[in-house]
Amino acid sequence: MIDLTILVLAAFGAGALNTVAGGGTFLTLPALILTGVSPVAANATSAAAVFPGYAGGALGFAPEMRAFDRALLVRLTLVTLAGGLLGSILLLLSSDAAFSVVVPFLLLAATATFLWSDRIRAFAAARSRGVTPHGAAGLFCVAVYGGYFNGGLGIVLLALFALWGMTDLHRMNGLKVVLSFALSAISVATFAVVGLVHWAPALAMMVAATAGGYAGAPLARVIPMRILRYLIAAIGLGMSVLFFVRLF
Repeated sequence: MIDLTILVLAAFGAGALNTVAGGGTFLTLPALILTGVSPVAANATSAAAVFPGYAGGALGFAPEMRAFDRALLVRLTLVTLAGGLLGSILLLLSSDAAFSVVVPFLLLAATATFLWSDRIRAFAAARSRGVTPHGAAGLFCVAVYGGYFNGGLGIVLLALFALWGMTDLHRMNGLKVVLSFALSAISVATFAVVGLVHWAPALAMMVAATAGGYAGAPLARVIPMRILRYLIAAIGLGMSVLFFVRLF
């Protein structure tokens, strides 16, 4: 019962966090490892656990997404599915040791990218013709990352959207949740086929994550954008430190 309580609370918090700022896996993955699941299997189970939360978050952001170009959204979703599938396959080929080594570096890079996204975009515009809005290459790479490790996916997506020139953080959050839902769907399907998901804890966490995801949408609208940016940065930096401590 203690393990179940830990997992349910972590999943609810993760669902809300994924909708508000991203980084919900930072709660579910440590919780699963704490209860005895191996790192790679914990990552796959965590992806399954937070998957319904993205659906709840997508419903919560429906007003923002109705204003988004439908054809563009379909194209971005297809690119995300392709990248997510490749990333999921890469995880299946990884050992627990390799997974533990790579993750903290990816988290730290993602957080830095989001923090300095304005400077990075200005640098790119000065050194070339600028960053292509809604480019497939960047999204595909991010999706590969998300398929391999869902942790910090929201932070990376928000950084990418900033590089595209998007400035409305609420609209960015809506797009982030929709693409995260598509990516999680293909990842969970891949992990389920090979039997990597521990379904007993995952099912209980799915229910909690769905409730948390829907609860997070109105919360995201009332939090000032500046505070939301600080929250995203704090989550990314804090979890980077946590994974580095586990590594060393």
